[in-house]
Amino acid sequence: MKFFPLVFGAFFLSMPAHAQTPHGSDLSLFWGMPFVGILLSLAFFPLIRPTLWHNHYGKIVGAIGAVFFVLFSYSFGFRAAFDTLMAAVLHEYIPFVSLLFALFTISGGIRITGPFTGTPKSNVLILAIGALLASVIGTTGASMLFITVLLRANQWRLHKKHTVIFFIFLVANVGGCLTPLGDPPLFLGYLHGVPFFWPLQNLSHGLIIVAGVLLFVFYVLDSYYFRFETDKQEAPVKDKLRLYGKRNIPLLASVIGLVLMSGIGQDDMHVMICGVSKAVSDIVRDVGLILIGMLSIRVSHKADRQKNHFSWEPILEIAKIFFFIFLTVSPVVMILHAGTEGALAPLIALSHHADGRPDNFAYFWLSGLLSSFLDNAPTYLVFFHMAGGDALELISKLGHTLQALSFGAVFMGAMTYIGNAPNFMVRTIAEKRGVKMPSFFGYMLWSFGILGPIFFVFSLFL
Repeated sequence: MKFFPLVFGAFFLSMPAHAQTPHGSDLSLFWGMPFVGILLSLAFFPLIRPTLWHNHYGKIVGAIGAVFFVLFSYSFGFRAAFDTLMAAVLHEYIPFVSLLFALFTISGGIRITGPFTGTPKSNVLILAIGALLASVIGTTGASMLFITVLLRANQWRLHKKHTVIFFIFLVANVGGCLTPLGDPPLFLGYLHGVPFFWPLQNLSHGLIIVAGVLLFVFYVLDSYYFRFETDKQEAPVKDKLRLYGKRNIPLLASVIGLVLMSGIGQDDMHVMICGVSKAVSDIVRDVGLILIGMLSIRVSHKADRQKNHFSWEPILEIAKIFFFIFLTVSPVVMILHAGTEGALAPLIALSHHADGRPDNFAYFWLSGLLSSFLDNAPTYLVFFHMAGGDALELISKLGHTLQALSFGAVFMGAMTYIGNAPNFMVRTIAEKRGVKMPSFFGYMLWSFGILGPIFFVFSLFL
């Protein structure tokens, strides 16, 4: 057995001693294959070998991530691979997981009851309220708070898969377009000079149109399925609107405050962690979010979590899978940042007219479709800088371009399970509650079939 550590050590010693992380222009599309491999694993393993996937999904995506790390180390040096890993962990993964952990834990301790009986009108009410609150407490917070309400109201129904799909459309994505708190891309815009209330003033018409159409389509579809429900006597009795777990409300407000603080408190104070520069305000935010989540566990009543069917499995699954997603997507984001010098230059060239002006239609679709498969925050930032990167110009002369970019990055997170942070978690929670959700590509049939035509018509008027 001593032979293997020696071989492993000799392998790494034989790697080139490059100290610099490669520029995106130095990378070919080959480096996107590990990321594609993880996407294909998410798509096919649950269909072909569901038991194997359920028991070993961490090992499967981990193996792909390990192969990527070894190949990247061999090509560019161990230091470059390590820097890429730590940048993904410190700048993307830890903020992502800490926010999810806090909102998931806090929302799991809050229970809402009311006149929710699983009828089409009741379900529309849940979706509408959740979509509106998504811009206040974030798409993640609203999703975690209302998915249990939706599942509990529809527990008696045979046809309920579509209710969760539309929940992902509306609450986990579209509803987050009115404030920087709603979705990470808008928060990045806020950090780069876009006024806090710009989304509310300039994107509200898009929310009204798209959410209104989706709610109408859902009501028609849910009414159709409702006709085939044979056990209507099993529907829950209407209850008064009540809120349990009020001790978590101040904690939820604290999460919002920490996120705002990290934006307002951007300063020159940075520390180096494993060779990566990290703002002190970001460290305070991430540590604070974890502590708030832990405090929620202490102050919540166990009965509320039990009635919410609270389980740690969804957050654990997210934590395992997205660690390797953030790692393997790093070279793809580097290529995008290289712009016209990178391997995706032909794709990026499509986003501008011949005279160099941004094409709003292309900005919407390119930023949106890339956000559906990559992290929508860095994708938004790439197109933000491609449009000039000057917030004052973007909110005035290029206001329609910023609208198109914002709508694309936020709305099209709904196109895949990994397009936005809450999507995958909502799916996992629904499956734990007995809802047979569609596969990765099965979900895309729903999203492209319903959202595709709506978004196409909407984008014609940008």
